Amino acid sequence: MSGDDIKAAAAELAAVLADMRAGVAFTGAGISTECGIPDFRSPGGLWSRNRPIDYQDFLASREMRAEAWRRRFALEPALGGAKPGRGHRALSTLAGEGRLRGIITQNIDGLHQASGVAEGQLVELHGNSTYATCLDCGTRYELDWVRARFEAGQGRAPDCAACAGPVKSATISFGQPMPAAAMARAAALSGACDVFLVLGSSLVVWPAAGFPVQAKRAGATLVILNREPTELDDLADLVIHADIGDVFEAAMAR
Repeated sequence: MSGDDIKAAAAELAAVLADMRAGVAFTGAGISTECGIPDFRSPGGLWSRNRPIDYQDFLASREMRAEAWRRRFALEPALGGAKPGRGHRALSTLAGEGRLRGIITQNIDGLHQASGVAEGQLVELHGNSTYATCLDCGTRYELDWVRARFEAGQGRAPDCAACAGPVKSATISFGQPMPAAAMARAAALSGACDVFLVLGSSLVVWPAAGFPVQAKRAGATLVILNREPTELDDLADLVIHADIGDVFEAAMAR
């Protein structure tokens, strides 16, 4: 997209944001790619190189638990050093002004919190990779604790110090039930917003991809900002295929 095209798209987005009073943002991997976070689903992404570990396999096999932690620590240079990007900062500003009621995210990188978004304004549909929990008793563990025991055990997945249950990053894996409370909060936000902003999501993962549809049916203005077309583009009031940071930075400056 040329500079003039970005300016035109930013002007359209700025007009929507100017009228927004109870907005909701729905974010996917595309908002974090400028921060150095890999896009898991794109060609050449991590999932094209590693078959995702199913939740039941994680539970049943200590070897699979060890492999899951090996993969997580291999991502640490990207995840651990990442800082919020322009899109994150723009949403944080809108949330701080009260015009954005909530952010529903498919991301697990913790960058919305790092940008200053309050926990009460954030719904993490797929959990958070920046810490771990025991699947049996719910005890929270920081990654440094997990790594120390993983390395001391020569690559053996650690067990909970409190109950000996399996310790897993606080993310939702394939085959793991979606968090009921987060889904309910996301549905409530989607049904009561005046603007629904989709940022950096391919909208192929259901049931999460149903939230933009719910918002649109409830009367919200639907905006989709993503580099590539999505299956819901025809439903949207405004579709922009461009870099999120470029467009949002220009829109917020108007």
